[in-house]
Amino acid sequence: MNDIALNLDKREVTGKKVAKLRHDGIVPSTVYGGSAEPINTQSEIVATTKVASVAGKHTPVHLTIDGKKKLAIIKSIDRDPVKHQVRHVAFHAVKQNDIITTEVPIQLIGLGESEAEKVGLIVLQAIEQIEIKAKPADLPEALELSIATLVSAEDKLTLGDIKLPSGVEYADMDQDLELVVANVYEPSALQAANDAAGGDAEDAGAEAVEASNGGDTPQDTQAEESRPGGKGQDEPKQSNVDAKK
Repeated sequence: MNDIALNLDKREVTGKKVAKLRHDGIVPSTVYGGSAEPINTQSEIVATTKVASVAGKHTPVHLTIDGKKKLAIIKSIDRDPVKHQVRHVAFHAVKQNDIITTEVPIQLIGLGESEAEKVGLIVLQAIEQIEIKAKPADLPEALELSIATLVSAEDKLTLGDIKLPSGVEYADMDQDLELVVANVYEPSALQAANDAAGGDAEDAGAEAVEASNGGDTPQDTQAEESRPGGKGQDEPKQSNVDAKK
């Protein structure tokens, strides 16, 4: 795993005043972790966007805060809903020997090259990510699963077919290894399933039209006034990334 690094400066500006930081190309951030108080930080937008994209929420980031080194996992990334620019990053400081619990993507290897696909069948991924635990240095960027063994429409791949890297375990000790990750489908069967799903969607749409013309509608659908990333939410709440010794 390549080391991902980011330089952070301590940040004095908080609240609504961080809007000027963003206007000047600076991304506000916060570093949580341990018994220490959270540290308000900031960094240049280009470097921060690159780190957020490469590291995601599962790859450790080597932070330098005013010359001091910290290892951290990204807890959350707040993006502008229109421009999609990074607005805020929350980091969780960890130690080399901490056991980190996080979600990583499952990557199918060999798409387009399996015997099943060569005869016109379709391979679809059913699970795209799974929760694992490992020390920071052992966290993989993704769990790889080859589809080379898929031949017929009866074939499938499960979690049990994934070879976990050394030092990596599933977060759930009772994880069902028979959980299907990828299936092979006949194109005609897949089309029939899509057509059936489309019919259900049309029925739901008809019910919505009926409701708008006088039918009963739920009265508890009003959006919350405050939500993560919404107005007045410059500082995100602590997420559920676990760090255990």
